[in-house]
Formats: sequence, structure tokens, C-alpha cells
Amino acid sequence: MKQRSRIPTDSIVFGFGPMLPLVAAGIGAWVLAPGWGMIAVRLAIVWGALILSFIGGVRRGFGFAKPRASTVVEVVAAVGYFTIAGLALVVPFVSTSLALLAAGYALAALLDRQAALAGNAPAHFARLRPPQLLLGCAGLAACWAWVMLG
Repeated sequence: MKQRSRIPTDSIVFGFGPMLPLVAAGIGAWVLAPGWGMIAVRLAIVWGALILSFIGGVRRGFGFAKPRASTVVEVVAAVGYFTIAGLALVVPFVSTSLALLAAGYALAALLDRQAALAGNAPAHFARLRPPQLLLGCAGLAACWAWVMLG
């Protein structure tokens, strides 16, 4: 019998909660008064980078707890998440920052799922990461579209 994860991945707080500010920023960019849209987008970049860094830390931390999860691929994935997040914070173009973060989230959706299925990341990531991070991508894409059309 397969053991179920104790973490409620379908809950708002543990599953999709961290992505809701990105969705709110994407909506806010389109509906807020002039000037406020860019503030929403810039906050989305900061929040998105923090969350992607956190995801990298979780991946690396799992490797410390389970030595077989400290493969070169797993370490490179975690460092990649940190690098993308850091670049998103320092590049001078908002559209580039948003594109970097969206690419990082899409990459994490794929890699974290594969790692979970291989036992190199928490098991609940296999079910959680794709919809969770694609929701974040949608918020970032909405911000990017607003920037590109504005």
C-alpha cells in the first residue's frame, strides 16, 4: 500500500498559496490605476524570485537529508533555480526578469516532478509541482503581457 503524504498539497496554504500573489499581480497589472500596475509587476518579480530560491533550497535541503538525492543533477537543478532567481532581480529589463522567472518555474515544474518520481525530492512534488508552478507561470505571463503591451 502506498503511503500518502501528510502535507496537504491540494490546500491553498501549502499547495497553491505561494502562487496566489503572482496571479494577483498579473490581474492587478491589468486592472489597477496607472502607475500601480508597474508596482504590482515589480512586486511579482521580487516574490517570484524569493519563491524560486525557496524551491531551490528545498531541493538542496532534501539532498542533505537523503544523501542519494545529492547527485550532480540535483545540485545543478538547485543552483540553477538560485541563479535564475538572482538574475531576475538584477537584469535591467522588467520583461526579461519576468521571462526568466517564468522559464525557471516551468523548469522547476518538470525537474521537481522527475526528481520526486526518482525519490530525489519529496514524493508530494510529483503531484504538486506541475499545477502549482504552472499557476505561477500564468501570473508571470500576465505580467509580461501587460509590460509588453503597455
